[in-house]
Amino acid sequence: MAIRIATWNVNSIRARLANVLDWLKSQQPDVLLLQEIKCQDEDFPVLEIGACGYSAVVCGQKSYNGVAILSRHPMSDIRRGLPGDGSDVQARYVEATVAGFRVASLYLPNGNPAPGDKYDYKLAWMRRLLGHAATLLHAGQPLVLAGDYNVCPTDDDVFDPVRWRDDALCRPESRALFRALLNLGLTEAFRALHPEKGRYTFWDYQAGAWPRDEGLRIDHLLLSPQAADRMLACDIDKGPRGRDKASDHTPVWVDLA
Repeated sequence: MAIRIATWNVNSIRARLANVLDWLKSQQPDVLLLQEIKCQDEDFPVLEIGACGYSAVVCGQKSYNGVAILSRHPMSDIRRGLPGDGSDVQARYVEATVAGFRVASLYLPNGNPAPGDKYDYKLAWMRRLLGHAATLLHAGQPLVLAGDYNVCPTDDDVFDPVRWRDDALCRPESRALFRALLNLGLTEAFRALHPEKGRYTFWDYQAGAWPRDEGLRIDHLLLSPQAADRMLACDIDKGPRGRDKASDHTPVWVDLA
């Protein structure tokens, strides 16, 4: 049987709870990886999520950041936080084993303004992710590293590359580190099946970006070779972005055999 794993930056779980619950009920993914939940662990809506048939592993933070894994299957070997910097208190990473897959929900730093301290933190975080991804790949378990990467891998992933070329999401250093992740042996699931331009996962709330389809593709599912060999389908679900009180991101999902 196939397993469906989805990722979604919800931009506050409490503000988007109705939309998240509706999507869980209608789409029934096996695993939903959430980013930017913007709440502490104790404030996460576990009862409402549980009523839909999902358990939750949460790595939260008051008002900012925060990631979670929702699953219809048992979860084990849980890790909260990206290794490599014990002083980093931002809640941006959680991983667990689900149905034989090692899955991670990550919320990579935005990095703006760039250059600057925030951009330096973004690049350092990406280097730590590279090191941890290499360790996970060495273990040989099917791996899905998914979330809001805050990186547009190429100009094909930006509605206006010239306008965005100096943004932290599109700067050459960010893109080079994203390519370095792929060069470890990871497959970017959506792009592997969809070479077309103009497919986005994020549309800003400002200046009519959504109705004009002026978007960015910054939410990605990266698969180890063991997971990529089992990929059946992958796509972006634009439906939730068009709802009332929508997140500025929309879900991306992959089906694995």
